[in-house]
Amino acid sequence: MTDQQSGASAVTITDSAAARVAAIAAKQGKPAILRLSVDGGGCSGFQYKFGLADGVEGDDSVAERDGVKLVVDSVSLDLVRGCSVDFVETLGGTAFRVENPQAASGCGCGSSFAI
Repeated sequence: MTDQQSGASAVTITDSAAARVAAIAAKQGKPAILRLSVDGGGCSGFQYKFGLADGVEGDDSVAERDGVKLVVDSVSLDLVRGCSVDFVETLGGTAFRVENPQAASGCGCGSSFAI
């Protein structure tokens, strides 16, 4: 993913995550655009939030893989720069997972983190 303002590497999306987003978007009849944002809260201070987006906003950074876009707003980007979004399937279920090198700690379920 490149930051539209600076051209620097921001975040990436794996093949597995791109394939899952494409499948979900096709089923719902929406564009294959996954929005990653960060909200305050969760058990570690910040929590990741995922959702399908209808389009790209003006301040978004955009990554693309296999026709699927991952978009992150400029405020959230400061907290997730350098991360990778993956889709994992385990015995406990399936989920999008963020590997965030900036996170000092995280919760057991992987949905929240602290800087």
